[in-house]
Amino acid sequence: MRRPGIVAAVAALLVVTACGSEGSDEAGGGSGETDSEPSGDMILATTTSTQDSGLLDELIPTYEEGSECVVKTVAVGSGQAMTMGERGDADTLLVHSPEAEEEFMTDGYGSSREPVMYNDFVVVGPPDDAAGTSGSANASEALSQIADSSSSFASRADDSGTHAKEMGLWEEAGIEPSGEWYIETGQGMGDTLTIANQREAYTLADRGTFLATSNIESEITFEGSEDLVNPYHVIVVEGEGINTACAEEFSGWLQEDSVQETIGQFGEDEYGEPLFFPDAA
Repeated sequence: MRRPGIVAAVAALLVVTACGSEGSDEAGGGSGETDSEPSGDMILATTTSTQDSGLLDELIPTYEEGSECVVKTVAVGSGQAMTMGERGDADTLLVHSPEAEEEFMTDGYGSSREPVMYNDFVVVGPPDDAAGTSGSANASEALSQIADSSSSFASRADDSGTHAKEMGLWEEAGIEPSGEWYIETGQGMGDTLTIANQREAYTLADRGTFLATSNIESEITFEGSEDLVNPYHVIVVEGEGINTACAEEFSGWLQEDSVQETIGQFGEDEYGEPLFFPDAA
């Protein structure tokens, strides 16, 4: 099912993203070695959504077949991934928390930040949608409906990009969520979806992980508003000890036409629709 409004919303977002993409003219500016052939271990700190959706299992082996670089993946929330980058514990980031990413770049922790793909967030909940979110004008209104009805809501509460988006929506709604109805899981997206299903609770999820999560009865109860667009960027970390050569090679590889085509087709056969849409400039 095509998402109403997402194409238009993304078109507007891409103008901002293209203007705000950091360091695109400075791809060779990292402190690591860039004049040698890319080789060795490269630590990729990324989100649980890219792991739980199965996308990394599709992409990483193909990259490694044509490279001397070996990808070591750490799947955490976007906030944790950027903390790893700040400490120099990761060479490359693949994350989806735009405001935090821009701050990361402004603070000098990244040498380049480029768009890779996007999907969207969805509000997921019990099939009967007792809170009545389906008739909402936007996502913040949908969350207001959940809070006003004291329906259970499962939050990742893990400093991830999804958690940042959720908290932004609560802020827009003028609500500070708390109480027995608000469940903080401290888990990744797949586990939070499972907990929400078990507790008959609502949650905010990226569409890709929702579609890839099996054996749950939860359904999408609200989707398609502009405030649910979910862009992903690849960041090459700046600093001493960074495997800059591999990081830059991997960043460029993700933006190649053939890889973008793979991303755009991922999930179609199994789910009847792609889990992500290509977004490289």
